[in-house]
Amino acid sequence: MGQGTELQGRRILVVEDDFLVAQALCHLIEEAGAKVVGPIGWADQALAYIGSHEEDFDGAVLDVDLHGEKSYPIADWLAEHSVHFVFTTGYGADALDPAYTRYPRCEKPFDPR
Repeated sequence: MGQGTELQGRRILVVEDDFLVAQALCHLIEEAGAKVVGPIGWADQALAYIGSHEEDFDGAVLDVDLHGEKSYPIADWLAEHSVHFVFTTGYGADALDPAYTRYPRCEKPFDPR
């Protein structure tokens, strides 16, 4: 992320339930020139936020598993509103529900490139 300017000036919502991972991810996003929105660690809080703050962000990073709940309802909302997002997971592609494998995915631990 740090090399290009693709994120320069963007507002990226971070939905991640692990504090240390969220902290590292936020740092990477800020280094790439974007503003971090969040992080938010719970699926229900993220859904409530996006529904009432859709003008506050223009992209998102979603942890697939949030305290045992899947982030798919958040992904559905983002897709319906044409907001670009990427899933993050500590597991391989086979951990995603088949309906969501068409979306970009980044495996943890993160590679800054």
